[in-house]
Amino acid sequence: MKPRAAPVLAAWAFLLVFAAYSAFPFVWTLLTSLKQPVDAFALPPVWVFEPTFAHYAELWLDRGFGTYFLNTAIVTAGTVVISISIGAVAGYALARYRGAIGFWLLILALVFRALPRMAVLLPFYQISRALGLFDTHALLIMVLVSINQPFTIWMMRSFFMTIPAEIEEAAMVDGCTRLGAFLRAIVPVMWPGVITTSLFTFLLAYNEFLMPLILTATKAQTLPVAISQFGAEDIRFWSLSAAGAISITLPIVVLILLFQGRIVSGLVQGAVKG
Repeated sequence: MKPRAAPVLAAWAFLLVFAAYSAFPFVWTLLTSLKQPVDAFALPPVWVFEPTFAHYAELWLDRGFGTYFLNTAIVTAGTVVISISIGAVAGYALARYRGAIGFWLLILALVFRALPRMAVLLPFYQISRALGLFDTHALLIMVLVSINQPFTIWMMRSFFMTIPAEIEEAAMVDGCTRLGAFLRAIVPVMWPGVITTSLFTFLLAYNEFLMPLILTATKAQTLPVAISQFGAEDIRFWSLSAAGAISITLPIVVLILLFQGRIVSGLVQGAVKG
């Protein structure tokens, strides 16, 4: 064995063990969702069983899980589109502006992002009641954009900082306006950064629980709120809850698998200032 082979094998062994350890809760939940309740909580655990999709059928056909999924899709898509649109422009401006005001705006955004949810929850609730926006998609989108926008601006700014200013200067010399140079020369270059920021914004909005719990009743409830009502407190319905957990997780897994290359290149781009 070569001298450097042992450390490499040890590293691979550690990564495999860590991957198995990380994936075990998801695999266990998946198996639970396919078991009958009597098998799901048998001791010792039952590893060989006849799978059933009855829990998924009940979840989506009888309990209206599709409606909650649609609500989540609308809220998440709206949050991502608005957050990225504002974050791209603001991040670009703060990356190119060198004055003290830009620094203090970034600090203010960071302070707002660090506030606990409960600090802004009551004002959001009272304003939504006063304006008649309670339990609407528009309310959740506005609230989630306001909460996640500082993160989006900080992340987009870090990507713009890696792009030399000479690129848009050359575009403006060729006749582009500042906006035209931004759209035609800068955005295509930092597209991996846009995708990476969009995915993180998607996760923040998709997994939000507290805000939809308080600011919705029935019409705009999202998946994280809905799954908490599907028998989580009664072990007889834990297989149903497991089916809900898998249904929530699968869209995220699919997105990560589709865009994993973009995520890696975007994170590398944002980590290196050039």
